[in-house]
Amino acid sequence: MSDRVEQRLAELGIALPRPPWAIGNFAYGIEHGGFLHLSGTYGTAAGDDDADFPPVVGKVGADISIEDGYKSARLMAINHLAMAKAVVGNLDRIARVIRLLGLVNAGPGFRDAAKVLDGASDLLIDVFGENHGRHARSALYQHELARNAPVAGELTLAMAPA
Repeated sequence: MSDRVEQRLAELGIALPRPPWAIGNFAYGIEHGGFLHLSGTYGTAAGDDDADFPPVVGKVGADISIEDGYKSARLMAINHLAMAKAVVGNLDRIARVIRLLGLVNAGPGFRDAAKVLDGASDLLIDVFGENHGRHARSALYQHELARNAPVAGELTLAMAPA
């Protein structure tokens, strides 16, 4: 199989990290019925001690800007792709991005979750193209997220047979 998705990531200057460590008893994702359902994750990076940490923390609209939330959402989507690779091996099996459920750690009165989650959506469209990357999405507001992360989300992908 070709490595078109990984080539596209390289063109965008993105090297997939190792998947974030699970903070609970669950799988990165489950492939079933032609879909890959990926677990929720954050925009995290691995530290020098190999522990995951969110490079940006806080409530969007109170502690951090929409732009910082956007960057966190983009990193979350990169982590989802790393999780997908860990589950299915070859990212070229992804036929289409189906749905993104995004949660934004929002400060009081913040109402621009869609702008924050565009960080993930824009990345997915950049990687898979308009026809395969555009997806359904829900943007929900949270009063708290673990690790004080600005963004969390889960992703559903349509898969081609192995």
